[in-house]
Amino acid sequence: MSNPTAPFLDTDFHIKWSRLVPEAIVPDITEALKQAQAEIDALADGWQADELTFENTIEAFEKGGEILEKAWGKVSHLDSVRNSDELREAKNKMIPEVVQFSSRVYFNDGLWKRIKTFVESEQGRALTGVKKRLVEKITESFIDSGADLPKETKTRLEEVQSELAKKSQKFSENVLDSTNAWELILEDDSRLKGIPETGKQIFITQAKEKGLGTEEKPVYRLTLQYPSMIPVLTYADDDTLRKEVWEASVTIGYGGEYDNTDLIREILKLRQEKASLLGKDHYADQILQRRMAKTGETALSFVDDLTKQTRPFFEKEVEQLHDFRKKEDPDWNGEFEPWDVGYWSEKLRVANYNFDDEELRPYFSINNVLEGMFRLTEKIFGFKIEEKPSVYAKPGETPSGEGTEVWHPEVKFYELRDEATNEHLGSFYADWHPREDKRGGAWMGEFETGKPAMDGQEREPALGLITGNLTPSSGGKPALLTHNEVETVFHEFGHLLHHLLGDVPVKSLNGVNVVWDFVELPSQIMENFCWSRVSLDFFARHYETGEPIPDELYDKMVAAKNFQSAMMMMRQLAFSKMDLELHINHHSDDFANLDQDIESILEGYLMKLATKPPTMARRFSHIFSGGYAAAYYSYKWAEVLDADAFTKFAAAGVLSPEVGRDFRAKILSQGNSRDAAELFREFMGRDPDLKSLMERSGLSAA
Repeated sequence: MSNPTAPFLDTDFHIKWSRLVPEAIVPDITEALKQAQAEIDALADGWQADELTFENTIEAFEKGGEILEKAWGKVSHLDSVRNSDELREAKNKMIPEVVQFSSRVYFNDGLWKRIKTFVESEQGRALTGVKKRLVEKITESFIDSGADLPKETKTRLEEVQSELAKKSQKFSENVLDSTNAWELILEDDSRLKGIPETGKQIFITQAKEKGLGTEEKPVYRLTLQYPSMIPVLTYADDDTLRKEVWEASVTIGYGGEYDNTDLIREILKLRQEKASLLGKDHYADQILQRRMAKTGETALSFVDDLTKQTRPFFEKEVEQLHDFRKKEDPDWNGEFEPWDVGYWSEKLRVANYNFDDEELRPYFSINNVLEGMFRLTEKIFGFKIEEKPSVYAKPGETPSGEGTEVWHPEVKFYELRDEATNEHLGSFYADWHPREDKRGGAWMGEFETGKPAMDGQEREPALGLITGNLTPSSGGKPALLTHNEVETVFHEFGHLLHHLLGDVPVKSLNGVNVVWDFVELPSQIMENFCWSRVSLDFFARHYETGEPIPDELYDKMVAAKNFQSAMMMMRQLAFSKMDLELHINHHSDDFANLDQDIESILEGYLMKLATKPPTMARRFSHIFSGGYAAAYYSYKWAEVLDADAFTKFAAAGVLSPEVGRDFRAKILSQGNSRDAAELFREFMGRDPDLKSLMERSGLSAA
């Protein structure tokens, strides 16, 4: 339903982004809170036990507060992709009230008593299937949120959660602001020797965005955005430039007004207090109790076991890198600086495999990648995707032209339909390139969770988005991606498919609403299609000639696939180890020296360097302002699942509609309707095997 006076409360499927202005946030969210509270109060008050039904109790609770959830979701999305001082001020003003409402839902004694009364009734005990699953999950949510705690404990828990939300938001803002605070302007390219032309063109484009330089005399602007920073650290022959960029990069979230050190300490202590109030020894146990790992110790044991298997390969790779540099640079003192590792690693890869990742860029123009990915997944999973006309207008202005509104001129809009029935399963936005008002990284998000047709009602389609910070177009060429960026596109699209293809009749159990250490399976399994020749030919085409990757280049690419895979594995395990240790064993530390304390936690995980870098914890948004707190291990946990599951695709020739539709039916469409381990067993016919991951990574004994 369209709502012209309260744009954030507008429930039209196609969101009118031009009307979502910062000044509407406070009144709209205030109204949404009022309506949501009225819905909860109606459930909590004046009910009779003999009148309770699944529909008027469980379904009603499931739908309660939906208007607030959707409105706040739009605010949070704009905070990520169209940030501004005005938006921040409005959001920060409403954070305490939104958190307070969310907490008090589970502290509402009348509501909790109503739900328990229904659960214990004859009708409640007779439930089966997805209805029974929903009741179980709602009951768990109340218990895990502290519904049975004493009143004074609930009051303190509410305060803790409000403080956590505010501090996490500030952490995120500091990361964004410190990223944007640095730039380096070069009047000529004398310091850019070794950097590929693609990288130089990015610097020129970034300068033009600031009104610097001309076609005749270009200026080069370097920033800390990923597509700008990585070419310098990987290719720049000028070690003083690499050092300058690296030293700037470690100031993200560190130093001055954007320093996150105190916030880390405060967030960890608040999380520990929350866990204690809820009767858990530490935050990891509180977070993981309903996930596949179940406990923090199980997750930590998983990380430690994988580390033990990886470390011998890691040590060998580090030794190989040292030996190579010593051979190439006999006067070297034997100690790597952090700004040298990527540069010399790239030289070693070229020497070992005669392969430079830049050779692949012409075959990965973003339009070819997207078009090919769509056609590839259509064939495998049984749907069809079509781009729809879109239109952009600045906030507060009226769009001119026809099409679905988008929040930025570069954003595209697509529709996904079932191949067999033509049923509209969902739509999505795609936003792929960096901007200063957009946070870093790549992610998938959702605006509407779908629901299959039932009881005479039509299907409710899902609405989602995928976004990243990929190499932009420059120098008159389309955006030419690295292979790693292509994997990122496939990864986020895997999350999106999980959202769009959900077929569970309960929204809170549909799509990506699964346990966190299972949610990465659909995304990570998609990355496998970026390596097979038969799947690459769908999207890896030269942007000028349309030719596929030559056999010789493909062979070199595959040969180099596992180059320094142990070093990459240990890097991810180090993040997981740090995350879990901070939340299990170091949550109450004062961190008089955060860098030294974390260095001791990660002893043996990282390559020894002449200059010790500040800990990346200060910019680790995943665990301090995202959803991966005490759960970063989920990437590796799910990687075990995806490596194993993809063996079924590989055995059937990779592009197997039979296996693809089986994966869609047993994984992608099932959401959280059943236990995650049960879903995996149904698809594979057995429990997961760690061996597949180690073999795929080239880290298994011969």
